[in-house]
Amino acid sequence: MIKKFFKLIALLIIIGSFAASWYWNEYKTYLIQPVNIPVSEQSNNKAEYLFIINKGERIRHIANNLHQQSIITHPEYFRLYARLSKKAAKIKAGEYLLKSGMTVVDLIDLFISGKVNQYSLTIVEGWTVKEALNAIITNSNLTPSEKPIELDNNKYEDDLKKCLKTQQINLEGLLYPDTFNFPRGTSHYQFIKRSYDQMQKVLAEEWQNREKTTPLKSAYEALILASIVEKESGVSSERSKVAGVFIRRMNKNMRLQSDPTIIYGMGDRYKGNIRRRDINEKTAYNTYQINGLPPTPIAIPGREAIHAVLHPDKGKSLYFVADGSGGHVFNNNLKAHNNAVRKYILKKK
Repeated sequence: MIKKFFKLIALLIIIGSFAASWYWNEYKTYLIQPVNIPVSEQSNNKAEYLFIINKGERIRHIANNLHQQSIITHPEYFRLYARLSKKAAKIKAGEYLLKSGMTVVDLIDLFISGKVNQYSLTIVEGWTVKEALNAIITNSNLTPSEKPIELDNNKYEDDLKKCLKTQQINLEGLLYPDTFNFPRGTSHYQFIKRSYDQMQKVLAEEWQNREKTTPLKSAYEALILASIVEKESGVSSERSKVAGVFIRRMNKNMRLQSDPTIIYGMGDRYKGNIRRRDINEKTAYNTYQINGLPPTPIAIPGREAIHAVLHPDKGKSLYFVADGSGGHVFNNNLKAHNNAVRKYILKKK
């Protein structure tokens, strides 16, 4: 009887060892097999999948979610590996892009890396601050802030000034034009502050390295003039020439006479054409009627425009006129300029 009992025990041990060995081998094999990445519309029908881990989510819930979304077939193996490797507690919340060919090990390494999926939004040179803010608040991948930005209500400016910690009365020109990558969950205010901080950094760097003979008295004045250059120069190679014209005019106490400043001063009244009465209207921004610079930028300038006004072309031209192909014709005297106006502007009319 005792012999039979020990034989049974031995048999059970053998069976248990075999089962454990089989289970362990299956577990190790499963770890190196590609998981199932569904083809989804959100990834343009590629074998890619956006998977979200919420803040504070436990490993069991993450494994179950992966299983429910048909990405893994053995959530228990996922949990076991995460715990045995001591990676479970290192998993970070966020939205992750899962790609074809990934294994369970790859998934967990991705989740602990914190390399969340990134979206992008471009702020374009020459936009006004309202155009930039509209692009930000209508971007579906950014999250509305606690105090929503309502562009038809000017009170949003006060909230933004507090967020940005700026003393500037007007926010025009203070965002930096670039393509910014960001994870889902980034708020409107977080995105705006990032763009604002980048402009402050670039402006400070360019001002630090400015030509010391510039008539511009501050970095903010450089930003104002750069915004005019940005709107005037359709060809990037001409920015320094355009800036040179404006700097020389300032040095000679000549008015800047920039058409984009008329347009900005007109606001919503501008309908596509500048008339004689618009040129003669004295607004705070019309540089045909005011001396020096307008009170604020008229658009968002890029780094090239800022650099150009602080390192202007050394020529002698005081005038320029659009040549109809995106560039300009530059002249040193009024007579030659008027001839160019008749050739390129009046002839068209």
